[in-house]
Amino acid sequence: MKIVVLDGYTLNPGDLNWSVIEAYGDLKVYDRTSYNTQDIIKAIGDAQIVYTNKTPLTKEVLKAVPFVKFIGVLATGYNVVDVEVAKDLGIIVTNVPAYSTQSVAQFTMALLLEMCHNVGAHNIAVQNGDWVRSQDFCFWNSPLIELEGKTLGIIGFGQIGQAVAKVAQAFGLRVLINSRTKRPEFESETCQFVELDELFTASDIISLHCPLFESTKGIINSQNIEKMKGGVKIINTARGGLIVESDLVEALNSGKVSSAALDVVSAEPMKADNPLLKAKNCIITPHIAWAPKEARARLMDTTVKNLEAFLNGKPINVVNK
Repeated sequence: MKIVVLDGYTLNPGDLNWSVIEAYGDLKVYDRTSYNTQDIIKAIGDAQIVYTNKTPLTKEVLKAVPFVKFIGVLATGYNVVDVEVAKDLGIIVTNVPAYSTQSVAQFTMALLLEMCHNVGAHNIAVQNGDWVRSQDFCFWNSPLIELEGKTLGIIGFGQIGQAVAKVAQAFGLRVLINSRTKRPEFESETCQFVELDELFTASDIISLHCPLFESTKGIINSQNIEKMKGGVKIINTARGGLIVESDLVEALNSGKVSSAALDVVSAEPMKADNPLLKAKNCIITPHIAWAPKEARARLMDTTVKNLEAFLNGKPINVVNK
């Protein structure tokens, strides 16, 4: 059996081991594959098992690779695969849910704490000699913000949203949640489900943890920003398409949004002309919330379990049933 990994470098830049998959067949791992359709078809060749993270498996690709029986998406999101065409062709498509819950929740709080304290900027100031030259025993170059008693609005309440809410309450934040499904068991004096408009108007900080659907695309836009408190902070570790980036830039530059921290943008890798690069008070990281080694090891482990279950005739984590 031939197995191909189309873009393995992101999952495993060298600190994990592909041998756990190689045990199931003749394995070929490409660090990256060009998104050109013909290049993808050539890379797959006559493989029966294909793994992809972001390399697109379109209708054209799938119809040109008749030997493929199983596609493993090396991520939770699977929009890179035309799952309906795969289903029509009898190809099982699986994903890896919930592997990065704690990592993303931790990173969300790291972004929030950076906005509150600007640790990196203050470290640079010290390294540049500002403390050595200071007339006082301490200094700060930006406002320092305490979280206790403030309100965090969470949009989307899957496992990551739930983990963020738990940590946020430990910091003394009041949590407001907007989600398609209300979960009464999570409600308390410090955690309530609310309508979206109430979340916008009452939150000091808004953190995005929802999927990118037509209903959520561009949910952070000029109209909704206008409803928010002056000086609100916005965090996005979900999907770049949830934000109308030009509207956020305008709000950052005007001060309506005091700061934003984004681990995702609309097009990745980020384009040189993305307006966020010139926005005031905007922290941008390169889509790494999911990527601690521990999380990637869990992803690899579930990937193997998905393949094993498929080969045993009892596939799990199937997204195109």
